[in-house]
Amino acid sequence: MPPSNGGDLLVRTLRELGVDTVFGIVSVHNLPLVEAVDRDLRFVPVRHEATAVSAADAYGRARGTIGCALTSTGTGAGNAAGALVEALSAGTAVLHITGQIDSEFLGAGRGFIHETKDQLGMLTAVSAYAATVTSADEAGPLLREAAARALAAPGGPASVEWPIDLQYAAQDPAAELPAATRPAPHVPPVPPVPDDAALDRAAELLAAARRPLVWAGGGAHRAGPELSALLDELGAGLLTSNSGRGAVPEDDPRVIGNFAAGPTGRALLAASDALLSVGTHFRSNETGDYSLRLPPVHVQLDIDEAALGRVYPADAALHGDAGPTLADLTRRVAALRTGTTTAALRTGNTAEDWPARIAQARRDARAALHDSIGPQAAICDALRAALPRRAVIARDVTVPSSSWGNRLLEIYDPRDNVFPRGGGIGQGLGMGIGAALAHPERPTVVMAGDGGLAVHLGELLTLAQERPDLTLLVFNDGGYGVLRNMQDRYFDRRSGVDLATPDFAALAQAAGLPYQRIAHTDEAEKVIDSAVRTPGPVVVEVDLAALGPMKNPFTPPVTIPGAPAAGQDKQGKTR
Repeated sequence: MPPSNGGDLLVRTLRELGVDTVFGIVSVHNLPLVEAVDRDLRFVPVRHEATAVSAADAYGRARGTIGCALTSTGTGAGNAAGALVEALSAGTAVLHITGQIDSEFLGAGRGFIHETKDQLGMLTAVSAYAATVTSADEAGPLLREAAARALAAPGGPASVEWPIDLQYAAQDPAAELPAATRPAPHVPPVPPVPDDAALDRAAELLAAARRPLVWAGGGAHRAGPELSALLDELGAGLLTSNSGRGAVPEDDPRVIGNFAAGPTGRALLAASDALLSVGTHFRSNETGDYSLRLPPVHVQLDIDEAALGRVYPADAALHGDAGPTLADLTRRVAALRTGTTTAALRTGNTAEDWPARIAQARRDARAALHDSIGPQAAICDALRAALPRRAVIARDVTVPSSSWGNRLLEIYDPRDNVFPRGGGIGQGLGMGIGAALAHPERPTVVMAGDGGLAVHLGELLTLAQERPDLTLLVFNDGGYGVLRNMQDRYFDRRSGVDLATPDFAALAQAAGLPYQRIAHTDEAEKVIDSAVRTPGPVVVEVDLAALGPMKNPFTPPVTIPGAPAAGQDKQGKTR
C-alpha cells in the first residue's frame, strides 16, 4: 500500500471528531484530501465553496457537533469567506480546510496558479481561528488544535490552509512530534463560573419578582432542562430570540417565543418586573433596532463576558455557562422563596394572575401573526402537520421565513432550527443539504425565496446528485420581496428588487427533481404532505401571486432616516 499522506491524516482526524460527511469542491490544490475523504468517508461535491461551508455549518448544528468543508486556495477560499462570516456570527463549529500553493513559493508573489495575497489574513478576519501548515509533522497537531478551537465556547469556524506539497507528504499515523518541536496544545478554557456574590444578587432579584420573564438566546440551546426547571421555580414565561427557539419546545404553554419586539411582547415586557436574559445578544432585528424596553430589573447571563451590559444595562451580570449557572440559580431562588428569608422575599412569589397572562400573550401573539399572513397561514399549518416532531426546518432569508417561519412555525429542538443568523441571503439550500445529510433518517424542509435560491441555483444539481430526504419550498414572488416591501412603503420607486424568475417546473425537470406547485390555500395540505412523504428531494413552488398577498406586508424593523413612522404612509398620514 502507498504510504499515508495528508488525506489519510485528515480522515483519521475526522473520525476522531465523529464526522462522516465532508462538503467541498475538488481542486489541484486539495486533491489528496478529497481523494481520501471520498474513499473512506462521504464526500459531497457541492457547486460553490460558500455552499461547502454552509452545508458543513448546518451539518454540525443539526448534530450538535462540528462539520467539515474542503475548498481550494485563492478564489476558492475567497468564495468561502461569506459563509465563514455566517458561522462566525452564529458561533458554530466548522473545520474549514483550504488548499495552498507549494510551500516553497508561499509569499513570493510569483502569480502561481490559485495564489492570492495574504490568504491567511483573509481567513483570520472571517474565522475564530486560522493557521497555516508549515511542515508535514505539524499537520496532525494543527488539525486537532483547529477542531478544538472551533468547538470551544462561544465557538466559530477554524480555517487551516495546507500547502499542496505538504498534503502529499508522507504521514506516519502513529507518529508524534518530538516534545521540543511540538506546538503547545490548545487547552480548552474551563467554563467561567459566576462568583457567589453575583449569584446571590441575581437570585435575590429573581426571587423577589412577582411577574418574571426569561429571554433565551442561542447560548441557552444546550441548557433546556435547566432552563425549564428555572421557569417552573419562578413561574416565568419564556421569550426567545430566533437562535434560542426550541431550547424549551415551543408547544410548551410557558413559551411565548420569538415575539418580544411585537405588540404583545412589548406589552408583556412592560407588565413584567424582572427579566433574566440567557445567552442572547439582543440583536437589532429582534429588539426593533433597540427600541424595545426591558423591565426595571434585568439579570443577564452569558458565556461571553463582553456581551454583559453591552446592549442593555444589567442589574446583575453573570459570566458563566448557561446549564450549570441556571441550575445554581434555581437552587438559590428556591432556597430564598421557601427558606427562612426576609418577609419581602417570602412575599415575592409569582403573582397569581401571571401564568394566565403569559398563556394569553402566547395565544394572542400567535393568533395575530396567523391572521396577518393571510393565505400563507395555510402553508405554515400544513408544514407543521406534515412534519414529524423531529425534522430540520432550514430557512433562507425570505419574506415567509422572516415573517412567520422564524416565529409561528413551531420548533421543538434547537438542533432542528437552522437559519442564517448573520442575515445573509442564499444560504438556506446549502444549509438544508448539510442538515439533511447529518440526519438522513429524518425529513428536512428548506424555506427559500426565488431571489435567495438564485444565489446558489447550481446546488439544485447537488440536491439531485446526493438525493437527501429534503423538501425545497420555493416562495416565488418574482424578486426580493423584503426589500420590495420596504421600497413600496418608504420610497416612490423600486430599485433592483424585481427579478427575472425561471420556470421552476422546467428547472426541476432539467435537474431530474420531482416538482409540485401550490397556487391556492386548498392545495397546501395535500401538496406538502405528499412532498414530505416522498423519499428523496422534491421541489415545491409556492406561487405567491396566485396564492394571494399577506394582509399586512412584511417589512423588517430597520430604521430609515426621515422615513414615516410605523403605521403611517409616505405623506406621514396615519393609515
